Amino acid sequence: MRKKIIAGNWKMNKNLEEGLGLVSEISNMLKDEYSGSAKVVIIPPFLHVAASTKLVAENSRLATGAQNCSNHKSGAYTGEISADMIMSCGATYVIIGHSERRQYFNETNDWLAKKIDAVLEAGLTPIYCCGETLEERETNAHFTVLETQISEGLFHLNAEQMAQVVIAYEPVWAIGTGKTASTEQAQEIHAFIRGLIGKKYSSDLAEEITIQYGGSVKPDNAKELFSAPDIDGALIGGAALQSRSFVDIIKSMN
Repeated sequence: MRKKIIAGNWKMNKNLEEGLGLVSEISNMLKDEYSGSAKVVIIPPFLHVAASTKLVAENSRLATGAQNCSNHKSGAYTGEISADMIMSCGATYVIIGHSERRQYFNETNDWLAKKIDAVLEAGLTPIYCCGETLEERETNAHFTVLETQISEGLFHLNAEQMAQVVIAYEPVWAIGTGKTASTEQAQEIHAFIRGLIGKKYSSDLAEEITIQYGGSVKPDNAKELFSAPDIDGALIGGAALQSRSFVDIIKSMN
């Protein structure tokens, strides 16, 4: 049975004091309000990861992650953070290929494939993001775009490695815009991605892969999205910056 995972990507928000306060609020609220089985991953800025991990250590439902990592192990790469460094902070997840990294920092699928390798080698779980722009969807290029992102970023892995990957479908046109893919649109893409994995590896492996939806998930649309058979959780942006909205989304997942 595949894992249900809800992750909160804080992006470049919250100073350390604010961030640790939010982690504490989320942890305490989950203890009081949530008895479901979903894994909850808090993904703050790099500077917060070690301290956040200590705060959630006693809550088995919670884990922490990083928003990016280098494909290099170490060396003269000023400003970069390695997978081993992230691991040493106690985090267990890393976002790879978020649309903002692709758009603003020109990260290519080939480059992201190297990052995937670094994350897996360190024993961390990558959350590999994929998704189309509005123009790509309107020109019916979205299936081709997604297939290219998945195949070039992930299909160099063997089956054992692939089984360790979490995929997040994030339609770029629905990130931070207030727009959300309909449940039918999201389900169609999730099923398409699962089908690609099944063709490359096996249907059994495809059924075990967690595929999250990321695109303006909010408390008022989460339950319907999570009712789709191939949506296994969410990668949440803005709504993860408020404990009440984040926990309410989590509570929508049985």
